Amino acid sequence: MSSIGSPLAVRTRLASCLAVAALALAGCQPEADKAPPAPVRMVRTIAIEPPRQSSDLSFTGHIEAQDQASLSFRIGGRLAERLVGVGSTVAENEVVARLDPENELNDLRAARAALTAAEGALRKAENQYQRQSQLRTRNVTSQADFEAAEQGRVAARAQAEAAQARVRTAEDIVAFTTLKADAPGIVTSVGAEPAEVVPAGRMIVQLARRDGRDAVFELPAEAIRAIPADTNVYVALTGDPATTVRGHVREVAPQADPVTRTFRVRVGLIDPPASFRLGTAVSGSIRGGEVSGIAIPATALTERGQDTSVWIVDPNALTVSLRKLDLISRDPATALVGKGLALGDIVVTAGANLLQEGQRVRLSGAEAR
Repeated sequence: MSSIGSPLAVRTRLASCLAVAALALAGCQPEADKAPPAPVRMVRTIAIEPPRQSSDLSFTGHIEAQDQASLSFRIGGRLAERLVGVGSTVAENEVVARLDPENELNDLRAARAALTAAEGALRKAENQYQRQSQLRTRNVTSQADFEAAEQGRVAARAQAEAAQARVRTAEDIVAFTTLKADAPGIVTSVGAEPAEVVPAGRMIVQLARRDGRDAVFELPAEAIRAIPADTNVYVALTGDPATTVRGHVREVAPQADPVTRTFRVRVGLIDPPASFRLGTAVSGSIRGGEVSGIAIPATALTERGQDTSVWIVDPNALTVSLRKLDLISRDPATALVGKGLALGDIVVTAGANLLQEGQRVRLSGAEAR
């Protein structure tokens, strides 16, 4: 019988063929541990275009002092005299009003009299203590009498200190009957007339300090949103439009007026001339040509540490890369970009929080910006 056709030889050749086939199939399998590619994300974008020219904004208002103080008494009483009126110029520490001080002076006299009595009792207690101390040294007086003299001296000293404190308090209250200006300025309003009984804290004189001037405007919410941060506001006299000064928005009221539904905006003026008197009617304007920057939706911004960036789409490869920006201003809806964007850039505005550097994207739509 031939060995070639034996069952053992057939089984051996079959096993060899199966092993070779298994190795060939194993070589065709993909690598199991190879990381899957990042998914292609759907994003919404805008294309950067030249900023549109803004129109000029104009509004009317009036001049107020940058710093105003309402002067009032710290105690109540009858107003004896008011030494200034509306329009008066006052200096620092100048007396502007006085209360009738008779009751306060009586309290001061009583406090001083009590102090004199307390000081007399203290001297008596000191003398008694000295006598008892000498007698105790010679063992003539008892320990109880010596301790009583010592305690009397301590009590008399405490009563004298309390009387001194009452005198100082009474002197302060007498001083409170005189109202002085805490800084130089101009009186813009008065709140009481002589012979009136005024409570503590009631405004007697309103003083506009000389630190600076503000132009005050009442603007609707739409106008406030159109004013970029740190832009120039040009303020001119209504009666003399040629007289113009420059200023910057210093304060915007956080809440609208309940009647007019407008917001009060204070513009700090830079070196205003003397013709910008308190209460003068003025007009303010913002020149649209000075408003520079590219506006993008605030949803496009990505915060990475201290940097603010956006995702830029490569239109050929359809991949994204992160680019740092310099912002002029931002609010919950819009960001004004000073540096970092160029014309034609495609910026991701929705889906930016899911992206990675170099990731492929699919555009759901592009709109001009």
